[in-house]
Amino acid sequence: MKGIDRWHFQTVADKGSGLRVFASTCEEVADEMSRRYGKGLYHAAALYRSIFKKGGGSFTETVEFSRSPSLATQIARDLCLPSCRIVATVEDEGVMKFASELADGRVIESVIIPAQGRTTLCVSSQVGCRMGCRFCSTGEMGYVRDLTVEEIVWQVYAARFEMDRRVDNIVFMGMGEPLDNPENLARAIRVMGDQRGLDIPPSHITVSTAGHADGIRKLAALNIPNLRLAVSLNASNDELRTGIMPINKKYPLSRLKQELLAFPIGKDGVIFVEYVLLKGVNDSREDAGELARYLKGLRVRVNVIAYNPSISNMYTAPSRESVERFCGWLVEERLFVRPRRSRGQAIMAACGQLGSALSGEGKR
Repeated sequence: MKGIDRWHFQTVADKGSGLRVFASTCEEVADEMSRRYGKGLYHAAALYRSIFKKGGGSFTETVEFSRSPSLATQIARDLCLPSCRIVATVEDEGVMKFASELADGRVIESVIIPAQGRTTLCVSSQVGCRMGCRFCSTGEMGYVRDLTVEEIVWQVYAARFEMDRRVDNIVFMGMGEPLDNPENLARAIRVMGDQRGLDIPPSHITVSTAGHADGIRKLAALNIPNLRLAVSLNASNDELRTGIMPINKKYPLSRLKQELLAFPIGKDGVIFVEYVLLKGVNDSREDAGELARYLKGLRVRVNVIAYNPSISNMYTAPSRESVERFCGWLVEERLFVRPRRSRGQAIMAACGQLGSALSGEGKR
């Protein structure tokens, strides 16, 4: 890891009982340091800031540790870091995709998306995905395993300190279904939000789901203030949606809407509805009307996304005119809608394309 590879730290793969900073809030690190060394928040905050604010192992040179070299040596021995490394990067239209090799040789992909005044990082939550969405390259890989908390948080660290990019927003729209990995997702959000560390508040984090109704209910029960939710809908009748997204068999549209209605979005919040437009499949005037009827009673913003080629290329992308026409129909239905231009298509970094070009289907 850049800036700290000069230390012989343990890695998570070692399965040791070290200080797992990448899986802990600053308060939790303080509790562990108190138990181990009799030191508390003062030293824990210095360590935490050094890693997540400065990206390096210079904590030994801080005022807090320079006076206690033996303590610094103990912590350097016990510090447990994720065994991840960036193995490839590609860039197009300002969008950068990077592949990270994990301790077991599996590879995940993350995408840095700059925009005016902000930068968004698209992170992965699993190697592969068990949802099997027909338009998605990751879904075609199948499920391999969940990412650990450390592996999720590593992606943010890597973007900031390995790739030297600012990160303002996080979207869980990379490889995997985040609500299929709920415990690690929730803890990663807590770690990302710690103000002494990465300091990315829940209001800047969006969790996107294929419609995992049980997961939405569990996420709501966590009461994370201002956390944003997106749902990949893509059809508004069960027959069509099941054909596109097999998860609809388990969680049909009626059940999904029940959980969306109950999800806490705050006074001014909305739920983001992602609608991948597939030529001749879900792009008719009737489809637009059906979508509007389904969304009635929900505060939503609809993002219409033209299909991006996946591994199998089962579908055909609609024309720009078709996208604009479909958006126009939704506006007529009084929905707040935005056509979302997919950047990074040339490097397989756009919606539905992760898990193919760089990762070799998840295994190097």
